[in-house]
Amino acid sequence: MKLEIIATATFGLEAVVKREIEHLGYRVVQSEDAKITFTGDERAVIRANLWLRSADRVLIKMAEFKALEFEELFQQTKAINWEEWIPADGRFSVSGTSVKSKLQSVPACQSIVKKAVVEKLKEVYGLERFAETGADYPIKITILKDRVTITLDTSGAGLHKRGYRTKDVAAPIKETLAAALVQLTYWKEGRLLVDPCCGSGTIAIEAAMIGLNIAPGLNRNFISEYWEGIPAAIWKEERKAAYDAIRQDANIRIWASDIDPKAIEAAKENAAEAGVEESIEFKILDIANLKAPEEGGIIITNPPYGERIGDKKELDKIYKSLYVFFKENPTWSLFLITTDKNFENVVMGRPAERRRKLYNGRLEVCYYQFHGEKGARNDR
Repeated sequence: MKLEIIATATFGLEAVVKREIEHLGYRVVQSEDAKITFTGDERAVIRANLWLRSADRVLIKMAEFKALEFEELFQQTKAINWEEWIPADGRFSVSGTSVKSKLQSVPACQSIVKKAVVEKLKEVYGLERFAETGADYPIKITILKDRVTITLDTSGAGLHKRGYRTKDVAAPIKETLAAALVQLTYWKEGRLLVDPCCGSGTIAIEAAMIGLNIAPGLNRNFISEYWEGIPAAIWKEERKAAYDAIRQDANIRIWASDIDPKAIEAAKENAAEAGVEESIEFKILDIANLKAPEEGGIIITNPPYGERIGDKKELDKIYKSLYVFFKENPTWSLFLITTDKNFENVVMGRPAERRRKLYNGRLEVCYYQFHGEKGARNDR
């Protein structure tokens, strides 16, 4: 079955997710704010859920249309072939958003869509009441400037829920954002990657999974695994293919350190759960004592900036240590995410080669990229 599939993404990560989709071999139809639309079949739904590292969810696009009145919303929703996906015993809920549209009441829109789907299924199955004892089929309605998009959520829990995070520290970075931070660098196999403010280890773990080619969704379940419309045999095939694709012999060199012993304990447990503990060397270490063992390494880090956790004195100490480290090690590169808009000149004393506006939860942040001296770098 030919499908239009939407991968949703945090603002600023659309280009990363687009590259991931294209790497899977699928054609991107449209890339816009917070979502990338591509074409594929049922197998594409499975692969996207298993392999997309920086997307938030994978949705099947059921319909898109203009609606200015509630009756239009009802009739066009009812016209959708819901029976192609939802069986007679299927459960379905409706969630939605409405922005700059005449149909402003989200609860009213959700109720109308729910009623329209029920009426369609009544006609198809010849039933007046539905047991709703089967699988879940979450329906999402998004209305933007009177344009309605209706989708089925195939993921269930967000794709950042990898399943390996058994222990947390204060304000951990999302797994999907951490994976994007790594993919936005030129880190590669054999090169030393360091996170000196590792917290619960998310950046290091995501980097190791990328280096070992471990599918991020390999050790979790998805709501669409229980749908009749996507055969269980295909799920089994794709999971086996993902296991076979793991590069057990990859030369992955990652250091992760933190001044907090509890953070290192949590990071070690999470890495073990993710199956990457042998690829990461964890240390309890004050960033002021960080020493470079070689030239041309990379630091990727998410320091505890004041708005998130930490206090200003702690952050100033981290910044000072980074400044000293990079003065002493000019061949190293720094990739750092922070809310501090003065980080370039005030902390590093020079402009970053690149910067990208992102969001860490609800906080607007900047991802600064300072490249080491080219003469000793092995990235190009």
